[in-house]
Amino acid sequence: MQVQEIMTSNPACCTPEMDLRLAARLMTQYNCGAIPVIEDEQSKHLIGIITDRDITCRAVAEGQNPFAATVADCMSSPVYTVKPDTDLEECVHMMEEHQVRRMPVSDGNGCCCGMVAQADIARRAPEPKAGELVKEISLSEPSDMIH
Repeated sequence: MQVQEIMTSNPACCTPEMDLRLAARLMTQYNCGAIPVIEDEQSKHLIGIITDRDITCRAVAEGQNPFAATVADCMSSPVYTVKPDTDLEECVHMMEEHQVRRMPVSDGNGCCCGMVAQADIARRAPEPKAGELVKEISLSEPSDMIH
């Protein structure tokens, strides 16, 4: 099975200049905990990721004003990615290795074309793979940060 078979295609994206509140609203609107960060809407070149955890730990917990902050203030960059044709087993291994629950999918030009989440794997992958991923990621502190 390949990533493209279970990924969310054309996910909602944001730019580094976007207001942090708007990024949080996108997460609510699309019922997701992470939004890929792209250079601009035209290129869709992937430059990072912003997660609900990034907002909580890097803005709110640090005492930043979340109403004045931008995505650039809190996003994780660089970001680990997979390609649409990446074997699902390799994707699971990367997510385990980097202790992330979500992985942006980029095409051959580095443009965001999808997202694959732990939940996607749990819903659609063969049961042993899904259980292995949940176990490995849950063994340590959850982190979508790439630093």
